Amino acid sequence: MTKKERYQFIIQWFCENMPEAETELNYKSPFELLVAVILSAQCTDKRVNIVTPSLFKKYPTAVALSQANVEELTEIIKSISFANNKAKHLLGMAKMLVEKFNENVPDNVEALEQLPGVGRKTANVITSVIFNQPNMAVDTHVFRVAARIGLTTNAKNPLQTEQQLVKEIPKELIHKAHHWLILHGRYICMARRPKCEVCGIRNACKYFQQKGKFMQEEMQTPINPLEAKKEAGRTT
Repeated sequence: MTKKERYQFIIQWFCENMPEAETELNYKSPFELLVAVILSAQCTDKRVNIVTPSLFKKYPTAVALSQANVEELTEIIKSISFANNKAKHLLGMAKMLVEKFNENVPDNVEALEQLPGVGRKTANVITSVIFNQPNMAVDTHVFRVAARIGLTTNAKNPLQTEQQLVKEIPKELIHKAHHWLILHGRYICMARRPKCEVCGIRNACKYFQQKGKFMQEEMQTPINPLEAKKEAGRTT
């Protein structure tokens, strides 16, 4: 199977079996998503979703957040990894939104990257999720899954992974493909023990081509990542 055929197979499978895919972070506005994504760095979305309701209740807008102090913010988000640093980022981000961007979340990567706590990955998430732009945010799941299944070749860092993916994925699907790969990495293609037995794209996967001969007796009907998430919830 060529790389082009691999992309075609995988994209078609997800289009047919999980046509709708979205972030698992809870938010009601671009501002809330920006806050949530900053908090999610090296932290689970589940943990972020536990913390943000109380945070947004006290600081519902950029103006309100810009008037907070680091100690108050740190106390609210203390269960989040690197809480003190993230509190400083949130405060700086809110102040810049108010002072430079008229309280509005920018709609382009370059402007977003000016905000404290916002790097390329976060900027790509915001422009992709909020503005449906063809930007590919690469986190640990995307980086690992893309390499494992054979969508990338010798990508040494997230930027190289991003460049290879956007080159091959149809522009109109990039914002969805980001979520497909993340969710696939969370619930099917986990780092330590991938669930190849229920993976719908295994026939196009380089990893499965190498390891699959040892798993034939374990094969089951394929399910999509959201179905795998539900199954995991029933067993925990």
